[in-house]
Amino acid sequence: MAQVTVTIDGKTYRMACDEGQEEHLSGLAERFDGYIAGLRGSFGEIGDQRLTVMAGIMVMDELTELQKRVTGLESEMATLRRTRDEALVKADKNDAALTGALARLAERIEGLAQRVAGGRGATAEGEAAHNS
Repeated sequence: MAQVTVTIDGKTYRMACDEGQEEHLSGLAERFDGYIAGLRGSFGEIGDQRLTVMAGIMVMDELTELQKRVTGLESEMATLRRTRDEALVKADKNDAALTGALARLAERIEGLAQRVAGGRGATAEGEAAHNS
């Protein structure tokens, strides 16, 4: 376990944390100290414990708002995924219909080509017999 010394509201606290988390913990302490300093600037000397409680409530309020935003974004993502999936299914159906239509059109063209080729052969035979 690593040890970190942080300062909040002018008081030093020694805290334990996981190895590699020292910088993160120091950053959190600095942010919390910022809340305390802001409150002290707004309300003056109202007592350390009261400032700490007010700062804690502010942090919880911010956390709650962020959780609401995350929940909203997760809901929006789910809606977008459903819409994407529905669009992909529709695109697959459209692709299948287009493929079928193209296959039928190709068959008709081949049939017409065979009839034209067969007609040319019959016309050529008739002309040969007529010229003899």
